Amino acid sequence: MQSAELPVFVVLGLSDKGDMDWARLRGLQYASLAKLTFYRAMSHAILAVFVAQIYAGKVGLIGFGLWALLLAAVHWRGTRLDLSLADTDRRRITRSEFYNQALTAVLSGLLWGGAVLVFPFYGNPADLMAMLMVIAILCAGSVFFYTAAPIGIVCFLVILGVGAMIHLALVGAWLAVVATLLFVIVALLGTVEMGRTFLTARLAEATIAEKEQVVSLLLREFEENEADWLWEVDVARRLRSVSPRFAFALGRPQVEVEGMPLLELVAGRSWESGQFPQSLHDLAEQLRNRENFSNMLVQVSILGEERWWELSGTPMRDDRGRFTGFRGVGSDVTEQRKSSEKIAYLARFDTLTQLPNRLQLTEALGEALRYAAQWRSRCALLMVDLDRFKSVNDSLGHMTGDKLLAQVSARLQSLMDENQLCGRLGGDEFAIVLRDLHKSEEVEQLAQRVIERLSEPYQVDQHTLYVGASVGSAMGPRDGKSVEELMRNADLALYRAKDGGGGEHCRFEPVLHASAEERRQLEVALRNALGRDEMVLHYQPVVDARSENVVSFEALVRWNSADHGFVSPGKFIPLAEDTRLIVPIGRWVMRKACEEARNWPDDVKVNVNVSPEQLLEPDFHQEVVEALAASGLRPERL
Repeated sequence: MQSAELPVFVVLGLSDKGDMDWARLRGLQYASLAKLTFYRAMSHAILAVFVAQIYAGKVGLIGFGLWALLLAAVHWRGTRLDLSLADTDRRRITRSEFYNQALTAVLSGLLWGGAVLVFPFYGNPADLMAMLMVIAILCAGSVFFYTAAPIGIVCFLVILGVGAMIHLALVGAWLAVVATLLFVIVALLGTVEMGRTFLTARLAEATIAEKEQVVSLLLREFEENEADWLWEVDVARRLRSVSPRFAFALGRPQVEVEGMPLLELVAGRSWESGQFPQSLHDLAEQLRNRENFSNMLVQVSILGEERWWELSGTPMRDDRGRFTGFRGVGSDVTEQRKSSEKIAYLARFDTLTQLPNRLQLTEALGEALRYAAQWRSRCALLMVDLDRFKSVNDSLGHMTGDKLLAQVSARLQSLMDENQLCGRLGGDEFAIVLRDLHKSEEVEQLAQRVIERLSEPYQVDQHTLYVGASVGSAMGPRDGKSVEELMRNADLALYRAKDGGGGEHCRFEPVLHASAEERRQLEVALRNALGRDEMVLHYQPVVDARSENVVSFEALVRWNSADHGFVSPGKFIPLAEDTRLIVPIGRWVMRKACEEARNWPDDVKVNVNVSPEQLLEPDFHQEVVEALAASGLRPERL
């Protein structure tokens, strides 16, 4: 708060308007009176002795003695009251205390005012001049040395001034009256301004003290936190003011670590060898350069245990700008770092097989492609899919399947060299990245070794399991200049290898794109075939060889596509099973065959082929019942 912001009545204590606390302001003012009350009493006593030298014999000992006794009583009372106000900066001053303190100044002023009014009548003009000098000293001393209680000084000045001016007026010294009036006005203005300045200074001190208390409280709460602590070193990087939390982090008593070099404490056994972690070198460099640093991760050794700290520090300087050391905060982030490392590991490795996952594989493949483009070399990607793995999962359960995958990953890893990286893409699908490929034959050789190694029997939970492997490969940058393109082409080659019965390696060829595009178009058309009424049934008779009579007809579904014409069952049936479109197609065949067989002779049956995919449907039997019920065909004819 600036001094100009304090109104006069607020400084004097006559108003508590605004948002300022009256008791707090008065307490800040009057707390310092106890330090000055002795000097005030002594000064009044000395001036009273000086006045006694002038007027005691002229006024009379009884009259002067009574005046001096009253003056002593007033200041004895004032001294006691001032001493009782010594703690008002820590408590609230009351109105009665405020007025009682002002009363001391009023009574003292009345006694000195009476003296200047009466005593000079008993003396000569020189005595009057001496008396006026005493009054001037009292006024000036009060203004400059007793600013803590401005209301009392104002009352004291006014009473003294009035007494002096009355006497001067009675003796006809009008110029002296005017001079005295001007002196009193100037003294009053000085009193208000000095009081305002004093009060502003005390407010500033109180504000700083409150802030220091808040900071101390925050620091204490910070120190009590289980993870954080304060640290401080001197110019020689030796610890000082070691807090309990920091000592606990160092694993040693406070007394033991006080004054020890920080770097030596946290370096552990490496201090003697000088083989420090890089992070400790960075910390030492920051301390040597006297630079601020924030959130620096430092690897430390505490009682032989490797830990990670996060440190922030600021260089300290004294009033002359000289460097005095460092102060900062720190925390032990070992657990957080372990968690971060675990998260980073999980983001890049497969938890089941401990192999690199899809993310790391794509990164490695991208790096291999960039290397090949830079050095005009080649790289390759092999996609590996297990044959007959699904049957293991279905028959023995997923736990057995997971154990089998773990053994497969170990076998794959054993086949890798330093220029190759294998990982798991998901399910029973793996991939191998070959960096800096020298000969294209290396791809074929590795693929055959993978197929042979993965086709060997496995022992899992007392079960001997046999699975094979199919491999599709694509070479970069010939078969693809981007990660996505190379993976898509290797996947097309893998599909061709699986389509050939498995246990084979197939390289990518451009013709596979045409086959894949044809398959995609067929799938789109097949999804709309039933809605467009493009499916028809053909019936093949089944004849009894002995009687040569027709006993039944086998229903065969055919597809006459509006886009592709007549499509061979050898193409669309496998496609329908892969996409599970065979389920709605089979349901349609069942209903249509039953409807048409209803119109045949009663002794002729109808045979309907059912896909394994249909048998996996939980409501398959209900579909058969509904088809028979809707058509009216007797069950024994189906």
